[in-house]
Amino acid sequence: MVISVRPIPGAGFIAGLVVSTWLDAASPVGSMAWILIAHPPPRRPGESTEGIETSLRSMADALGLRAASGRIPVVGDRLSARGAHLVLDYGHPEFCLRVPRPSARWTEHALGGGHVCLVLGLDAIAPGAGPDVIERYLCRATARDRILLGATAVHHR
Repeated sequence: MVISVRPIPGAGFIAGLVVSTWLDAASPVGSMAWILIAHPPPRRPGESTEGIETSLRSMADALGLRAASGRIPVVGDRLSARGAHLVLDYGHPEFCLRVPRPSARWTEHALGGGHVCLVLGLDAIAPGAGPDVIERYLCRATARDRILLGATAVHHR
């Protein structure tokens, strides 16, 4: 586990994240579940682009994510089922990130032992972005080396 030198953001920051999930059934390695984590542009008092990026990089450090230009690291089983929800342990000692309403197929894949690719985007994205906007975001951010990745799975107790 990598220890972050920046404080890991708490619930207030996490509540403002844009989180999207999808299942790619046509990937070269078979079905792959994805979670995109990003943040909208600054909108709250005291928020800045630099502060948001620092918090996102802190999450990436705690998760062990690496640049998309390199090899995708396996970061351990960071997902767990809590009741009807899946949550991501992003390294904070008190808080987890709830995975928002993944599809039934996505959930079946993850709970069945399939890998989930965590994608943390450092550039801002608008809340409610649809698949086309997300695809353009990923292409643009990857080309600029502004995407951090890691492969995880569900921890079964």
